[in-house]
Amino acid sequence: MTMTIDRRLLIKAGTFGLAALSIPGAAQALFAGRGFTHGVASGEPAGDSVLLWTRYVADGDTRLTAELSPSPDFAKVVGGGSVTASGARDHIAKLTVSGLSPDRWYFYRFVAPDGSTSPVGRTRTLPVGDTAAFNIGVFSCSNLPFGWFNGYAHAAARNDIDLAVHTGDYVYEYGLDVYPTRTQALPGRSVQPDHEMVTLADYRLRYASYRLDADLQRLHQVVPMIAMWDDHEIANDAYRDGAQNHQSETEGDYMVRRRIAEQVYREWMPVADLAPSDTLWRSYQIGDLATLFRTESRLSGRDKPAELAEAFSGGGDLAAALAKFRNETWMDPSRRMLGDDQARWLGDQFRASKASGTRWQVWAQQCVMGSLKLPLETADWVPKDAPQIVRTRSAAGLAASKAGLPLNMDAWDGYPVQREALLKSAQAADADLVVLSGDSHNAWGFDLDAGGKPAGVEFAGHSISSPGFEAYAPTIAPTDVAGALVRANPQLKWADTSARGYMTLNLTKDSATAHWHKLRTIRERDPALAGTTSLSVRPGRRTIADPA
Repeated sequence: MTMTIDRRLLIKAGTFGLAALSIPGAAQALFAGRGFTHGVASGEPAGDSVLLWTRYVADGDTRLTAELSPSPDFAKVVGGGSVTASGARDHIAKLTVSGLSPDRWYFYRFVAPDGSTSPVGRTRTLPVGDTAAFNIGVFSCSNLPFGWFNGYAHAAARNDIDLAVHTGDYVYEYGLDVYPTRTQALPGRSVQPDHEMVTLADYRLRYASYRLDADLQRLHQVVPMIAMWDDHEIANDAYRDGAQNHQSETEGDYMVRRRIAEQVYREWMPVADLAPSDTLWRSYQIGDLATLFRTESRLSGRDKPAELAEAFSGGGDLAAALAKFRNETWMDPSRRMLGDDQARWLGDQFRASKASGTRWQVWAQQCVMGSLKLPLETADWVPKDAPQIVRTRSAAGLAASKAGLPLNMDAWDGYPVQREALLKSAQAADADLVVLSGDSHNAWGFDLDAGGKPAGVEFAGHSISSPGFEAYAPTIAPTDVAGALVRANPQLKWADTSARGYMTLNLTKDSATAHWHKLRTIRERDPALAGTTSLSVRPGRRTIADPA
């Protein structure tokens, strides 16, 4: 049944701590106005601990009890603790439970003072020592009005995913009729507030409306998640001290907005709260099989993306202007996506992981790392009646491609010098590097190289619901688009630009295999797959193996 999310229901149901409301129909099952309003979640797993999350709405602060058990009937409680659902934190309660056994599944719940209980969640600790296999689900770019979260539903119904990794764009900041437009938006999938989120109340309300989605709730309920924001959790194309979609004259101080965005992210996501001395980046050890590095690429160190428009704005010889832009701006060695402290940490982590005998070094991060230029065929892809902005961007991208410049300056392609340095640090560590990425909305398999030598592979996942490359070439067969992209980009070994979905990464001692699970549709609530494509890398090879 389609459910329209109404802002008044959210407000009265406790987003701002207001009075209870009796919600009729389908909404009642998803959103009780008081008590446990948004299910449960877990995250930040380690060998002996895991973080638990819930939301409990009452008139004031409420002390809850968390319980963990090896069985869903809670016949034996083996861990837990007491935690406050604080009105000052939007009634969110989070705690980390320690002293657990490694490589174990647990059931958990929260108990309120009146004896009511949250839904029962399932979580697990990471393995320690010899580990034969581990399966990671990778998700990104879930724009609720574009369609149903069928990728979350399909993954949640499986029983073989050990850990979820969300690489960003968990929510989108836009108001109505922007992205998507009113004609693109799926009826019944509206979000609140109905304007762009800027204030503390806006951000909280947007997360509250997203987390009403039953499929997203279910994914959080059955598997722990490691997550980091990308740009839309703040504002489009965010960087250290600004964003493309932030206008200070009407939306205030950007630094205030980014502090609000981070605060609400930490409230609503099953991620750790940070002490002043903590960093935004950390690693997770999966036995002797893998070290997973989670980095932050928006707020802590990213310089403003280079703007190709700079090369077009001066008039005169376009080829000369593009060459100047390429050599002086794009290749500026001082440009950073990660700050120097984070980059040093990552290089040290590559070395430490490899020195410990860990088989795979898995870097989970936000933006595509492999290099992508527009193929020359793009000139024939854009319909003559396409909007002017689409035709202009296509022409600009083709001109840039001819000058040796990439498609997207907001991805790692906009920071080529630091990208090369980080890949060389992986080479120096002799790392078996697997990079996991989101952001682009499409599926990619890259061989990454530095200095002409293999440095690792990248498995980039398609989006849960945000549209991809196919929106710019609607009349061209997806196989033709993918073929042209592969031919034009030497690092690119495979691409799918036709569908939405999610990815799993299956790790064993003998291989790291990405499976791209392509959904049949997102315009109906139906988790059926249209197909799965798989690519592997073997230890010591650092290139994608030829398909069997």
